[in-house]
Order: sequence, then C-alpha cells, then structure tokens
Amino acid sequence: MTPASSYESNIQEKESNFHDAWASATDLATVDVRAAFEAPTALENQFILSLLGPLSGRSVLDVGAGLGESSVYFALQGARVTSTDLSPSMVDTAARLAERHQVTIETVITAGENLQVASGAFDIVYIANTIHHVTNKPALFQQVRRALKPGGVFVSYDPLGYNPVIDVYRRMATKVRTEDEAPLTFADARLASRYFDDVGHREFWIASLALFLKYYAVDRVHPNQDRYWKRILRETRESLRWWLPLRQLDECLTRLPILRRLAWNMVMWGRKPQ
Repeated sequence: MTPASSYESNIQEKESNFHDAWASATDLATVDVRAAFEAPTALENQFILSLLGPLSGRSVLDVGAGLGESSVYFALQGARVTSTDLSPSMVDTAARLAERHQVTIETVITAGENLQVASGAFDIVYIANTIHHVTNKPALFQQVRRALKPGGVFVSYDPLGYNPVIDVYRRMATKVRTEDEAPLTFADARLASRYFDDVGHREFWIASLALFLKYYAVDRVHPNQDRYWKRILRETRESLRWWLPLRQLDECLTRLPILRRLAWNMVMWGRKPQ
C-alpha cells in the first residue's frame, strides 16, 4: 500500500467511525425524509429536483447517503435506488428508514473513491454533502462516471470555502463535523469538467445565512449543540416569515460572479458523455 493510499484509508476510517457514532445516536423517528426536499430551507434539493425531472422508473445511486433521507425520498418518487456509505451504521440506518417508509432500496457499504457497484448501471448519481469529505476527488469523479450510463447525470451539493462567516462557524462546530473535511472551491467544478460534459454549478445562501446568526445570537444555540444544517429543515414558512425576503434577495445575489463566492453551498452537475 502506497503512503497516499494509507493516508486515504486512515481518513476513511476516521470518517466511518464519526458517522457510525452519529447514526447510533440518532432516533429514527426524528429523521424527516420529506423535509430534506420539501422544507422552505431545502433550497439545494429543490433545485436538484428541478434539474432531474420525474424520477419514477429511473435508477439512482446515492453516494454518501448518510441517514438515508435522500435514498428513501427518491424511492418514494418511484426510483430504483442504491444507497451507499462508508459507515456501516449509516447504511443500516438508511435500510431501516426505508423499511419504516415501506419502500425498497439496495444498500452497499463502500467509499465513494472505490464504489462497489456495477459499471454503467445508473441514470443518476446523487452526492449530497460528501465531496468535501473526500481526499481523492479525481478517484471519486472517475467512479461516478464509471457507474453512470452513457448520457447519465450526476448532481451534488457541498459547502463552499470562501465565506468568512461560515469559516468561523466551522471553527466553532468542532464536535458535529469531522476534522479532515474541506469545503469546495470553484476549482472542483473545473475538475469535474475533466470527467463530465455540460458541467454547471449554482450557489445558495448568502443573505439567507442570517438564519445561522439567529440560531447563535438570538436562540443561543451553540454550533456544537445542534447541527445547523439539519436544524434549518425543522423550520416552517410561519417561523421564517422574516427570512423569506432574504431567500428572494439571494436569487439575485447568487447570480453575481463576485458575490456568489460568499455562498454557503454549491450545487454542481454534469453529464457522462454518450
């Protein structure tokens, strides 16, 4: 084993252990599948659904599926879903979540850099909050391309690394994230264009990040007390009346090349060549 692969293996082990602990501490009854796509704050997934169109009958590979909300949601829409994660406990949680919602998904314990799935088998590869955990992104993109059918699409979203407010938040939230993860840059979109056609990206959350400041300054919730990126999905339109205009403002701000760097998250997509 080369030093590089030893390093990657060590990172994967730490990631797996961290997410095993997270899954073990999670009450399945608290996992809201629909909120992850239908809450007023689920901006990235709503945009992704608009890109993908109808899911019924399509084969979807969910890479780094975590607790399984996305896998189960896609199955509820009629997709044939394979759910993967390098954490055995997360994979088990996803399987139990699917059973709870009376849908069927296939589950595989595997790292994204070496996907243990068939080649050319999927219409869609979905990757949420996973790429920023990966040290060998070229290997991940190669594996995603291999898994897709010709003309198949990948979609992903991850945090960006430019906003100083988010950087402060990350420094504070040491107990709810892994130490080796690294937010993406626009260079990662350029890297994806080496493996896929029609690569694009769209950014989300600039002014609307005021919601994070509210959690800390008004609600007095320390970043280590609750995962803010999960907490936002428990909000409703009634609780967010003050926030909705900020979301509308971001529709403009995130289209400006300079300001979009200040966004929290980036959705990225591309197509496997025919």
